[in-house]
This record gives sequence, structure tokens and C-alpha cells, in this order.
Amino acid sequence: MDARDLIEGEAELDDEEAEESYDEGTGNRIGVGKDRANGAALQDSSEEEEDDDDEEAARAVREGFIVDEDEEEEEERAQRKHREKKRRRAQREEEEEALDEEDLDLIGEANPEFQRRVTSQPKFKRLKRGREEDRGRAASRGLEEIFSDDEDIDAPHDLDEDDRRGPLRVEPRALADEFADFIEEDELSDEDERQRQLEEREIARPRDREYGGVAGTEASGLDEETLETMTRAFGNGEDYEWALQMEDDLEEKEMGEQQLELKDVFEPSQLIERMLTDEDNQIRATDEPERFQIARKPFKHVILTDEQFKEEAKWISDLMLPKKGLNRELVTPFEKAIGKVLEFFVTDEVEVPYVFQHRKDYLIHAAKVPVAPDPFDPGAPQYVVSAEKLLNQNDLWDILEFDLKFRALVDKRNALQRTYDHLKRLSDVQDEVFEDMLPKAVSIEELQDIQDYLHFQYSSQLKDIALVNGETNGTQRRPNTQKTLWERIRNGKIYSLVRAFGITADQFGQNVLRESRRQYTEDPTVLPNEMADTDALLDPPEHSTGVQVLRAAKMMFAEEIAMNPRMRKALRGTFYVKGVVDCFRTEKGLKKIDEQHPYYEFKYLRNQGLRQIAQRPDMYLRMLKAEEEGLVEVKIRLKDFESFKRKLSDDIESDNFSEVADAWNNERRDVLDIALAKLEKIMTKGVKENMKTECENEVAKACRAEYSKKLDQAPYKPHGMILGTTPRVLAISGGNSESGRDPVCWAWVEEDGRVLENGKFVNLKQDEESKRSFVELVQRRRPDVIGIAGFTVATHQLFEDIRRIIEDENLQGTEFEDPDTGEERTELLEVVMVNDEVARLYHCSERAATEHPGLSRLGRYCVALAKYLQNPMKEYAALGKDIVSISFHPNQQLVPQERILKQLETAMVDMVNLCGVDINEAVSDPYTANLLPFICGLGPRKTSSVIKAINANGGVVASRDELVGDPEEGKLPVVGPRVWHNCASFLYIEYDPSETSSDYLDNTRVHPEDYDLGRKMAADALELDEEDVKAEIDEAGPGAIVRKLIKDSAQEKVNDLILEEYAEQLERNFNQRKRATLETIRAELQQPYEELRRTFTLLSPSEIFTMLTGETSETFCDGMIVPVNVRKVLDRKMFAKLDCGIEVEISPLNTDSPDLNLSSLYSTNQTLQAKIQRVERESFKVMVSLQEDDLRRPFRRQLDHMPDEWDDHQEERDRELLQETSKESSRTQRVIKHPLFRPFNAAQAEEYLGSQSRGDAVIRPSSKGLDHLAVTWKVSDGVYQHIDVLELDKENEFSVGKQLKIGGKQTYKYSDLDELIVNHVKAMARKVEEMMLHEKYQSGSKADTERWLTTYTEANPTRSVYAFCINPKYPGYFVLCFKAGPRAQMGNWPVKVVPQAFELKGNVYPDMRALCNGFKLVFQNQQTGKRR
Repeated sequence: MDARDLIEGEAELDDEEAEESYDEGTGNRIGVGKDRANGAALQDSSEEEEDDDDEEAARAVREGFIVDEDEEEEEERAQRKHREKKRRRAQREEEEEALDEEDLDLIGEANPEFQRRVTSQPKFKRLKRGREEDRGRAASRGLEEIFSDDEDIDAPHDLDEDDRRGPLRVEPRALADEFADFIEEDELSDEDERQRQLEEREIARPRDREYGGVAGTEASGLDEETLETMTRAFGNGEDYEWALQMEDDLEEKEMGEQQLELKDVFEPSQLIERMLTDEDNQIRATDEPERFQIARKPFKHVILTDEQFKEEAKWISDLMLPKKGLNRELVTPFEKAIGKVLEFFVTDEVEVPYVFQHRKDYLIHAAKVPVAPDPFDPGAPQYVVSAEKLLNQNDLWDILEFDLKFRALVDKRNALQRTYDHLKRLSDVQDEVFEDMLPKAVSIEELQDIQDYLHFQYSSQLKDIALVNGETNGTQRRPNTQKTLWERIRNGKIYSLVRAFGITADQFGQNVLRESRRQYTEDPTVLPNEMADTDALLDPPEHSTGVQVLRAAKMMFAEEIAMNPRMRKALRGTFYVKGVVDCFRTEKGLKKIDEQHPYYEFKYLRNQGLRQIAQRPDMYLRMLKAEEEGLVEVKIRLKDFESFKRKLSDDIESDNFSEVADAWNNERRDVLDIALAKLEKIMTKGVKENMKTECENEVAKACRAEYSKKLDQAPYKPHGMILGTTPRVLAISGGNSESGRDPVCWAWVEEDGRVLENGKFVNLKQDEESKRSFVELVQRRRPDVIGIAGFTVATHQLFEDIRRIIEDENLQGTEFEDPDTGEERTELLEVVMVNDEVARLYHCSERAATEHPGLSRLGRYCVALAKYLQNPMKEYAALGKDIVSISFHPNQQLVPQERILKQLETAMVDMVNLCGVDINEAVSDPYTANLLPFICGLGPRKTSSVIKAINANGGVVASRDELVGDPEEGKLPVVGPRVWHNCASFLYIEYDPSETSSDYLDNTRVHPEDYDLGRKMAADALELDEEDVKAEIDEAGPGAIVRKLIKDSAQEKVNDLILEEYAEQLERNFNQRKRATLETIRAELQQPYEELRRTFTLLSPSEIFTMLTGETSETFCDGMIVPVNVRKVLDRKMFAKLDCGIEVEISPLNTDSPDLNLSSLYSTNQTLQAKIQRVERESFKVMVSLQEDDLRRPFRRQLDHMPDEWDDHQEERDRELLQETSKESSRTQRVIKHPLFRPFNAAQAEEYLGSQSRGDAVIRPSSKGLDHLAVTWKVSDGVYQHIDVLELDKENEFSVGKQLKIGGKQTYKYSDLDELIVNHVKAMARKVEEMMLHEKYQSGSKADTERWLTTYTEANPTRSVYAFCINPKYPGYFVLCFKAGPRAQMGNWPVKVVPQAFELKGNVYPDMRALCNGFKLVFQNQQTGKRR
């Protein structure tokens, strides 16, 4: 990839560029462009037609991915070929006729007055140059040219008009921006400018075909007579016409062989979006399940050995067993089951649905339990089979995820082992700690501990290895050979004092872990301070005193303890067992989190164990979100830390009793304190992040469980229908209607999904004509069910109205057979409220407009409601990635969207494979094709290739075997053998008894590998012997036996088969466990692909209430105080409306004046505060009270906490503090006569300025006292700076001081507020405006800016780049981000805005130009200093 792939504008060339080419040496244009300004002298007019043809071809490629050349007429093709040949001929003639540099040199030798001119660089020099030239220039760029704004470093100057007519003059280095003219725009500002540049190019490059022309004479400096003489001498080139013709033919042949690729037409982002990159095509072509390819991509190089495979099974079982809660005797079978599942995943490469469906016997532990003999029944069985389910489908997905984690673990472990092997080979290192701990590491955290230990212990050796290898990050670079402090201590005199502590860090770690017998500590014979103050240990100049030596030794010993893997492992385990979480509010949270705030439930939460946190993962994620918002601080600590530290002290101290021993034990305790302080920071950070990840996984799994419930619904089943039958639906909705008297839309959808009719009813409640139309529609169409939904509470009234009409008109549903009497009967037509979460997303989408362009949005909404009733799973599958817009968990927004999508995909995969997909229906119906990507073994990429291959084979699949190709029938392979093995049983083909080639088993859940078992069971059920079976097969093929079973309607006979003995025989003879598979075959022979989903789930009253009001039991419940809007007032009755749309009726008894008329107290459109007394969700009725006594008692949520889990004392202190603050704020506030003064606090000032322009300001009182003022001004959207102003020379406490002082590093003084606003605030605002209008300013965040710099330097490896962006955390500051090359580290310096200037690194610059130049000088000086 080069720079052109990353820069928009280079991918598409305009007509002028498309035909131009440039000399690689000079950059001059040598081809004939489609330059209409030059007229007929340069080109044929047919080139305009050619432009149109080229554009049409490109457009065809963009729209359809291919150019279908077969559709062109032969005559048109010949004309195009002729025009192309003519154009190239003209171009080549001009190139040869024009005087090149050698010709001009020859002329110059004969004409002393001739001066050779230097042609100017074209505007598009960067776009036309090769990378070799860039690399050549890169070598010559010096440090002083880094971040240079001049283009002459990379290419010659673009010359002005005077320069073009004379010798090249090299200008001094300009101070303009480096990349200001990196790419010239294709479109010029106006036609005059375009014409001027074209004329200059004509002057610079001779184009005229005749030497005597203006272009030839001016370019050569010769007159026409001299040129004519030269023409007679050398000829005009017509003698070589035949050679040119041969060259044309050869070039035409080469161009015909070139094929236009997708990447030549589409942007990379478009190819990625449409899954058409080379990597996507590789996934399509590889015979491996698509989901496996994507998930295992980072670990393709990791090959597990047999021992590692066994280790993985044990590792996964250890992780899963605590949550399974199995009996002890099932632990070994559980581990074996996991090993077998891993074998299926890794060796057989089959996905979860396949394992769950066809290897179910390996997920169950069956044991024969003896039973006491029955004396009355000698033939009774002597045992019964006890089956325990070890793994469910969710466990299989977890195992698949654990497999990836284990591969990451092995990958990191192998990398560490390679590093250690290098150490052993090059530095003769032998480390027992590493060799002992590496095989025991069972987590990434433990491996990271070992890596940290290795780099701490052998830092200099690792640097030597890097030097020997000569590679660091892929480039040869000399490692930093400067030794660290710890290396100097380890290699110096002081380390003997570290050894004098009598125990090593690893021995201490062994004591803490209790891995072996206790390691005892030995005491030296002298006091520690005396030993440290000896000449043998003093190491001037850094450690010239005994105190310094002892301090360095203790720091070294503490660092070794903190870096020891055993110590970290012990402390991490203790944190997970005894760690507790405390939540402390911040100053910001004190005011913002009140009792109604959702964060209040953990504002004063204390002593929450990690197990408790794991049980409420959503609360922990909200705690972290509140911490991110600056409202609380979440801390993790060890419970009973002091007692834990005392145990550690016992493990490191000596048992001796003496003055020397006590002194050394004191020093050891100091070392332990230092080490624990470091370890605590490491552990708390790691535990906090791990808990966050686990909580995110739990919330994502909760979303998956909820999604699975939604998917596990069969189509709505009216009375008398078989489960799974698609109903005919009439869907009705009033949309946003609030009165219930507005028109409602309806749509009639057949069972095949076709929308045959739609319309509107004016008013079903009051309009008789609408009622008659509704009745006529129902009687004519005879729907199986009526579905209703909407956006407002009025939908509930619509639901009741329609039910009333059906009852009044006695509208009956479809006839069905009474299971008790066997007679045909009917019941009233069913009306249901439909879940509209999919319809709300669908009706405004582009897909809806494409599928139903003639319907209104509300009509499309009705269609989606009907289709949801017909098949919820298909509706959810059609959403694609928009599925995350549906709420499955109240806190799912706290989990990364990718993690949610991954979990939701697994739920869809499970359900789609449970139901199967009719492959022929999927090929012909895009709605059904949405399910194919979730079929086992497939994915979105393979699905597209499957459909394309089936269409190439004729568009119909006759059998499952045909999917792997049939050369005899000329059928191409649709999928490879391995993918076919995954997907075969989940793609079914409808059985056609009239077709002899149709196999009944192809319409079942039976896998082709088990067809022989199914045929054997059918033969046994029909009691056919081997000769009969052979005769049937010889006559009608392998499927004849099953076909005969179906034809004779003898499926019930398979229930008489004893499958247990057959399963034992299969396991004994073939080592295949098929008991569950045999049961599946028996069920499928009787009912192929029977509907296994639950019946359609109707919404509960609470769910209907939430759907129509948007209120849940958490947001709307008894005791809450809510606003109500008065709609109508009578004397003894008042009607009001809540924000959620529910209308309430208020009587005088619910007010403080029951004897007065309500009309004298309240008025229409008045908004009142009311307290909810009772909510009846089923009937949408709410009782409220307006009495002051009720309103005076605020609503408080019941928080269920143990006494030691809530800080009541802090809560009471904060309540008193807020009351005191409220009293202070209610006092008389200071008022100043100034147009910008407002009695605001900081938050109010920011809210007020939110809608104002950049640079606007507010003067307000200061919380620092009456001798201070505060000025808040808007730096940018969401960024506000608060300036503290000190008032001096005040006449009284309420007047404004005669001198206003703004402090800081530099003090600013002003005489009045106007001067302060103009010379300070407005001056800084102008500087901010100057910064933001500068071309080097990036409007995004710092992270966005750094990404842009990284992308730019990767695209332009020889360039250095910098940019400015705002710093929202520190108002009034910007960040200068820079990157001195693709491999250089990202740098950033703060830039402060001060009145009339910018401040960078202590230097003040008056404008942006000076700031940019100053930055380059400072950076250059720093780099020069580093070199020295």
C-alpha cells in the first residue's frame, strides 16, 4: 500500500489526469491529455466520446462489480478500438516530434546564445512519482529538515510565471506549512486559473506538431527557418509508419489481456464493507467453517501438542467446574467430555450446532445402576440407565471461547520460552524461578508476571540479545545500552547488603505460597546500619553514606519482592478471595448524585466482596461508568489487610532473639511495606480490569439468554393449527395517534409473506363506515389472527375497540377440528398485541423503502408486525448488526458492542440450526437467505458463494450430496467436504414422493453420515430381511426402504424398535456412541424437521405497558412524584395527562381543598407536581395525589444492604453539608451592574453558554468570597474556562474593585471589567479562533489526531507531520501532537492560550506562524542535544 491508497482524491482521476503521463526523471507531461483548451491541434474530437465510454465502463464496474463486455455491439467495439489506436498514434507522434533535452543540447552547442531552460515541476508530482525516488530523497533528509514546510526537500519548486521563462532560481526555505500543497485539488478555483495553468504548461512543454509553431520556436530558442532546415535533414518520421503500426498492435494486445479488478474501482473501505477483500475471498475458498477461520486467525501459527491438548482439557474443566456444581464422581467424566468436545472442534473442525446435534451422546454421562431382582418378574431388567447431562449448548460456546484463550496462553508461553532459550544460549543464564514457574502459569496475568521478572532480572542481557539479532520492531536499531538503577545495584557493591537480609525474594514467595518446607531467614552478625557504613559497601557518588546504601539496598530488595512471580501469584489469589470493593463519592458526585439518581444505590457502598460483585455485574459496570464520569471513586482493597501483613512478616522475619535480629527484622518490615505498596497498585489495577471484563461477559451472556427467548418462538399458532404453520395476518396500527380518533393503517400479509392489500380506517371507534369496512375486510380475507401495536397509549384503546367490534359482529376465526369431539368448529377471531421492537427499526429503514416503496412508513410498520407474527426468527435475522439497537438488558450499553454482537450471533446460530433452512427456498427468497450465514459451517462470506454456486448449477438443489458437486450431472461443488460435513443436516430439501431421486432423509435432521442407520431402522420397522432390502435398493436406490416406510404410512412402527441394544452394539463394534442419535432418527422418521421452538409468546401486561409508555417498573412506580399537565377542568373533576401519555382523573379529594371547586384552583395547560398512589398496568390507569403532605415526602428507593455495607455516617454528613450549602446559596447574592453579569454558579454558567457563540463570557459571583469574581467563557463546544479574578481597592464588599488581578505564572492587571473582557477574554478568544482556523488544526480528539498522524506517516514514510487539537480536560490549552516518521514515537506538547499570544515550552509566540516555527526550532534543538 502506498500513499495513494490512504488519500481521498487520488483514487479517482478526472478526465485530464486519466490520459496524462509524466516523465519519471523530470516530471514533465509527455502524453496528450484530454485538454479541451488546446483544441483540435492536439487531439481528435472523438476522444470526448471515448471519455463517455470510459465513464460508462467504470460506472458499470462500480454498480455490478463486473463489466459485461459481451453486451457491446461489434460495431461499437470496433469504433472504440479505432479511436484508441488513433489517440495513441497522435500521442506518440507528439512525443517524438517535440524537442527533448538532448535535442536542445545539440542545438545549444551550435548556438552559443541558447540557454537551456529547466522545466518546472507539474502540480501533480507527488501523484505521479514512484516510491524509489522518495526513498532516495529520504536518505538525504537531515534532522534540520524535519517538519520542514518547504517542498524543495522532496521535489523542485513549482515555478511562477517568471521562473518558467528563465533559469531555475532556488528560493530560500519558506516558513509555510509543510503539507499545505502536498496534493493539489483536481478542480481549479475558476476557469481563468485553469486556462492560465494550461497556457503555462504549453509554454513549458512544446506540443505543436510543426517545429515552426509557437511552441517549437519558443522552446528551442530557434527561428522557423532554422527548424525547417533541421526537418529537411532529419525527416518527419513517416518512413517508420510500419513500426509504429506494429507497436500499436502489440500495445493493444497487452491492454486486452489486462483485467479490471475490484480494488481498481472501489475504495478499500467499500471492499471491507461488502466483504470483497482478498482476505474475504480466501475465507470463501478455504474448506473450513467461516467462524472458525475468523476466530482462530491470530493463532494460526499455534500448533498444540498431544500433551498441551490434555493440558487444555484440564485447564478448561478447572475453569468451568466451580460454576457447574457437579458431584465429585462426575468430575472425571466432565473432564473427558471437555476433551472430546475439543477433539471435535480442533481435529474434526465441526461447529457447536453439529456437536450438540450429532455428538450429543458425548455430552451425557450414562451409567448402569443395578436394581434389586423382582421375584415376581424374573425377566425384569437387572439395571437401569442413569443419565447426567454434563454439558449444554451454552457450555459448548464457552469451551470454544476458552480454546482461543488457551491458544493465546500457549502462544505467550512459547514466546517467553524462546526468549529464555536465547538467554541460555547467548548469556549462559540458568534461572530456576523461570523454569519452575513457566509450566505452572495458568493465566495471562501469571505469564505477564514471569515476563516482568525476566526483563527485570536480565535487562542488560536482553538488550545484548537485541543487539545481536540486530532487529527491534522490524528495523535495525541500536538498543539502549544504558544500565538501569537496579542493574547498577545488582552488579555493584550494595547487592551484598541485599543478600545480607538473609532470605531471597523467591524464598519469601515460597513461604507465602506454602509450596514447600519453610525457608528460614538468617541474621548477619552486625547491625544493618553498621554494615552499610563500611568501605566495602559505600559506592560514591550516588551512595556515599551508609544511610544511602541501606536505603538503596532496601529499595532493591523490595523491587525484587514486587517482581517475584510467586509473590505476585500469592497476592493475586488473596485479592480474589479476600478483596472488597469500596465506592467513595467525589466532590462532583456529592452534588450531582441525589436520592433520585440511578447511581445513588452505590454512592456510599462499602465492603462489597468480589463474589457479591460478580452476582451483580451490571451494578459494578455502572460504578465504573460513574467513576469515568468523575462522580465516584472505586477502590479495591484487602479485607483485614493488617492481619494479612502480619502473616507476611512472619514469613520474612527471622526467629532469633537479639538486638541485631530485631534491627534486621525492622528493616525487613520496612522492605515489606515498600514492596506491598507497589504490589497493591499492581494487583488492584489488574483485579479491577479483570472484574470489569468478567462483568461485561456476564451482561453479554444475559443479553444472549434474553435474545434466545425471543428467538425460541414458533410462528403464532391460532386455534386448531399445527405448531409451526405460518398464519395469515391482518396487522393494524394507529402509529403516533394520541386521541384514538385518528386514522389507523392496516396491512394484509399472506402466509408466504406477500403484502396483498393495505389501507386506512378513518375512525374505528365512532365512524360507522370504517367499522363496516373493517368487518367486510375480515369476512373477505378470513385472517387467522389480528396483530396490533403502536407508539402511544392510544393503541391500548384501539386494541379494546377492535375486540369490541369482533364481539359485536361475531367475527369468527378459521375453522378447526375439535380434539374432543372431532367436529369442525370456530371461535372468535383472535386479537393480540405484538412486540414491535423489530417493526420500529424496520419501518424507517432503507430496506423497508426498497421492499415496499408504495407503502407509507406506518404501512411498513404494519407489515413488520405481521411478519413478526409469522416468523420472529426471520425478522430478527433480517436486522443484521442493527440487532444491538434492541434492548435485551437495561445496562447493555456499558458493554462493548462487539462483545454483545458476538453473543447474540451465537444465540441466532443455535436457533437457526435447530430449525434448519430449506436451501431451495433460501436461494429463491432473500428473506429466508438471511438465515444462511448462521448455518453451521457457513457465514456471510460463504453464504454469498453458496447462493452464487447453486444459481450456476441451475438454481435448484436436488439432494444434499449435490452440494459437494456431481461431475456426472455437471454440478459444480457448492461447498467443500469439511464445510459440507458441518452444514449438511441443517440444510434440508423438501421431499417429493413423485421424484424417485428425492430422498426422504434429506428432509430431516439426520446427518448423511447416519443415513445407513436410518435405513436400517426403517427396514427393521418394516420387518424386511436382507434379501428384501437388497431387492428394494436394486430397484429404487438407497432411499427405497425409507420411501416404502413413508408410502405405507408405517412410521409408527419405529416406536416398537428397542434402540438401547442397537446403541450398545454400535458402541461395542464401531466405538460409536449413537444412543441419542438413534432417538433423533426415530423422531425424524415420524415427523421430519418437527417444530421444536416454544409456542409464540404473548406480551404480558407489564411488557405492553412498557412498549406503549416507555416506562418500566424502575422508572414509574408507586410513590414517585411526576409532573402532570392539566387538559380539562370541571368543578368536581379534572383531567390531566402524564408525560408517558396516560390520562389521569383527579377529584377534589386528591387535593388540599376538597370543598372547593377545582375550576377555581387550577386552569387548563397548567403543569402540576403529583404523587403516584397506584399504577394499574393492565388497564393503563394511574391514581395520583396533589396534596402537599404527600408531595412533601420524597420518593426513596428501598436499598437492600447489610449494616456494614453502607456508610450511614458519611451519608448523614453529606446530607448536612448539602443543607448548609443550600442555606448559603439562598442568602442574598452579590449583584453587579454589568451586561455580562449573571447570578450563576459554574454549572449554570456552562449551561447558559452552551447555546452561545465561541468566545462569549459570563461574569458571576465567586465561591472564594466577596473579594473575588469569576469569569466563565466558552472556549469551544463543551469546553469552558473559569477565570478567578481578585479584586483590589474595593470601596465596600459589594462594589467592584478598582484593580482587577488575574494570577498564575504571569499576572495580568486591569482597571475595570470592560478592559478585562476586551484585553483578556476576547484576546484569548481571538487566539483560539486563530488556532482553530489554522490548517494544522484537527477538530477531533487527541486520539483521533494521533490516529491521523499515524496514518499519514505510514502513507508518507519520508515525511514528518504535526497537528494541533483542543484539550477539553484543561480549558484554554491545546495539544501539539507530532510524529517524526512512521516508526517514531508519538509526541505531544501542551500549548497554552494567553492574551494576544500562545505559550509553548515557556516561550511566547504572537501568532500561529511563529508558533509553528518555534516548535520546529525547539524540537530540532532537543534532537540535536540527544545526538550529542
